[in-house]
Amino acid sequence: MPELLLYTTAGCHLCEYAEAMLAELSQSREFRVTPMDISASEALVARYGLSIPVLRNPRSGKELNWPFSPEQVAALLDMART
Repeated sequence: MPELLLYTTAGCHLCEYAEAMLAELSQSREFRVTPMDISASEALVARYGLSIPVLRNPRSGKELNWPFSPEQVAALLDMART
């Protein structure tokens, strides 16, 4: 099953929008999203602190910054399958 990482943190309203969109998309496509709380790492805060939510394909290294569309997520998922 393809996996995507969602860089997020508590209290991020944009992250909540992204999570809702990903939950809806998962109704029609099979994939797993692993949330990564950036507050657990100074390096992640430095890298993603101003741009979360960020969706990452761990296999390809490709990332989508918010706002991302369902079509963009589908393309990122297709990269995760290869």
